[in-house]
Amino acid sequence: MQTITQHTQQQYIVMFRPQPKAGRVKIYIPYSFTTERQEFKKLNSSFYHAQQKLWSVINTTENIALIKALFGNKLIIKDMDKQAVMPKIVQSPKMEVTLAQNHQKMVLKGLSSRTITTYEGALKQFFKYFESYDYKDISKEQIEGFLYHLISKYKISESQQNTMINAIKCYYEHTLGMPREYYQITRPKGSVNLPNVLSIEEVAAIINYPKNIKHKAILHLIYSAGLRISEVIRLRIKDIHSDQGFIFIKDSKGKKDRHTVLSPYLLELLRTYYKQYKPAYWLFEGQTGAQYSVRSIQNIFREAVEATGSNPWSTPHTLRHSFATHLMQKGVNIRFIQSALGHSNIKTTEIYTKVIGINNKNFTSPLDFLYESFIFANKSI
Repeated sequence: MQTITQHTQQQYIVMFRPQPKAGRVKIYIPYSFTTERQEFKKLNSSFYHAQQKLWSVINTTENIALIKALFGNKLIIKDMDKQAVMPKIVQSPKMEVTLAQNHQKMVLKGLSSRTITTYEGALKQFFKYFESYDYKDISKEQIEGFLYHLISKYKISESQQNTMINAIKCYYEHTLGMPREYYQITRPKGSVNLPNVLSIEEVAAIINYPKNIKHKAILHLIYSAGLRISEVIRLRIKDIHSDQGFIFIKDSKGKKDRHTVLSPYLLELLRTYYKQYKPAYWLFEGQTGAQYSVRSIQNIFREAVEATGSNPWSTPHTLRHSFATHLMQKGVNIRFIQSALGHSNIKTTEIYTKVIGINNKNFTSPLDFLYESFIFANKSI
């Protein structure tokens, strides 16, 4: 493996050799290389990863050749440093008893099976790290030291940090009944990431790409109703209320029921699909009659994105983001959008207001008001 000192990196642009199946090639462009950075930004699919301070393009032979030609002898290639992987935990009898007690408490608390599984995975790391301690006596400072260990050694993300903190707090506050204020553990400062959104043209191309009527109906449904994948696969035939014009979403995120809009165009498509496939219970069934799989929907979407040349960073959830953003662009009341998405807090829905592009077609500068209200003696326009 080629090694490069920080001083050397500042003198060169570094392309990190991608893994065989990596989707993108990462590039480090020093701050002083202004011209080169501007040229790189013009490449199709160029993207900046703010947390890593790296640029990237889609991993193709053509793109790698373009990068080499663009930067010439200013470019060096090195292997990406391998990230340490958290070890697989072998549970001791002590851990098994503690995890079982915590599992019972989480079930009684009414947490979802997905949350319980996530918390248990996090707590295995925590209990193993402090296995020689009495868990009741571990201090707040020791817990923060454990989190620092995970961040510094395993480079866990902000999301993983918060999951670990939530799991630990759940154990101490609910299972052990410790006071909540004692375990106010320091959390990472949350980054404000704007949701990825597709243009109207990209959405049209993606959802109309599949030739299979079931695949087409699934993509239309996600966009037209703003659904999560988990909600799509749990939809029952009886959840489509054609007479009243809504779709009933049962037990969505946070165990909440809600209604969302049923488009007449979607309804027509679903009727055509129903006549052809004749599902028995679930709206979309797998080959055995069970729920359709998340992976299948992801594959349908990915194929449509690649075939239409749409935003390669998009996922099926991007259709949900696009649903909300496009409605806001049309002036739909934010409360209706909040209800359709199933957001408990209006602030969650308000993030989409930041996605809408500001330009002189939808936003007026105060200078316009000024020139419309006053006549200037030396007016030059």
